Amino acid sequence: MLENKKILVVVESIDINATSGAKANVALINTLLLCKEQVTVLHYTRKTINMPLANCVAIKERKLSLNYLLSRSQRIFQRKTKINISKFLENIFGHSFTFFNDSKSIQKAIKKYYTNHDLIITLSQGASFRPHNAMLKLPELHSKWLAYVHDPYPFHLYPEPYNWTEAGYKQKEYFFRKVSERAKYSAFPSQLLKEWMGQFFPNFIETGLVIPHQQLKVDVLEELGVYNAFVDDDKFTLLHAGNLMKQRSPFFLIKAYRTFLELNPKAKDNSVLLLIGPASYHQKEIEIEQQTLSQLQLHLKNVPFNVVNTLQHRATVNIILESKSKISPFLPGKFPHCVFANKPILALSPKRSETRHLLGDAYPFVSEVDDVALIASKIETLYLNWVQKKEGSLNRPDLEHYLSTDYVKTVLNKIDHNN
Repeated sequence: MLENKKILVVVESIDINATSGAKANVALINTLLLCKEQVTVLHYTRKTINMPLANCVAIKERKLSLNYLLSRSQRIFQRKTKINISKFLENIFGHSFTFFNDSKSIQKAIKKYYTNHDLIITLSQGASFRPHNAMLKLPELHSKWLAYVHDPYPFHLYPEPYNWTEAGYKQKEYFFRKVSERAKYSAFPSQLLKEWMGQFFPNFIETGLVIPHQQLKVDVLEELGVYNAFVDDDKFTLLHAGNLMKQRSPFFLIKAYRTFLELNPKAKDNSVLLLIGPASYHQKEIEIEQQTLSQLQLHLKNVPFNVVNTLQHRATVNIILESKSKISPFLPGKFPHCVFANKPILALSPKRSETRHLLGDAYPFVSEVDDVALIASKIETLYLNWVQKKEGSLNRPDLEHYLSTDYVKTVLNKIDHNN
């Protein structure tokens, strides 16, 4: 086994307050450092960010290039004419001029800073895989490449109810097929996602490893300042922290909470349902619900991660809410944070989901997203446990191990043995 491997991590962003993807990226990098690896981080965050024990290099954007000129010309044209030509261009080229320029910028940085590293890991976020595209242009390094795939890609390969089809989807699918064929290793945050993507790109089944999202360790705050009103330690607090996208509707949960209050009127004075995070698609309807449900507390905006982490540790119950679907192959990015917060998790997930798979068949606090009566019953049980001061912790050392540095070490050892 190689000791103290030299690892080059190529990542789009390590700004943890910008996106959930960046949080996941930083958490994985921190875990690699805890594995005692020598890590160099090439990041395209566009600002200086340092990570203790890692050699961090901010990648500079190329500004003397045709793609840069075309991308800026497109922006000026769209601003002046009010005509958006992005879809038209992506249907021709597959990606934007900015994507190509960014990929080239990242490619040049890899060539500059690669010094016989043992492993090159490309990380991305959202619907962007710029580091992966950059690595495709460096065939001499493919034997050391591990391509991390955080979500299905392209969008038209998402399971229902996601039904997006992007401009240039055929070119994007061709691009990702090349990634699947040329990276020596691939990695996924969940076994279900590996299997899901393997339907479309069979090579992922052969090369795929499972490296779950890691806990981003930050201190639990003693004071929350302006956010202090979000939590009352004397109340039964159900917390959902995260983006409520169009496909992630909270209204069955809210209806179930109303039902719970009707069945347990004493809980009206000592319970709270707290929703934190952006909800642009649902915001108006959620705020209408709040008008007749004073126990529903809202902050439908981004909140600094250290505040969210503290709230998850202080809540009575953390909620994981997924879309109504037959399958959810995603490992929610907040799953490890909920596990290590060590509070009961109320998982509203499809029966076939990575969340339910990890919690196990015997875990009691799970339900389909739209089963209002069952959700209300689960909330009632959790509430009565809280009133009676019964066990109020998750207490899952098996999950803590699965999400630990030691587990990632075993995955890295598999790579060593294959070299």
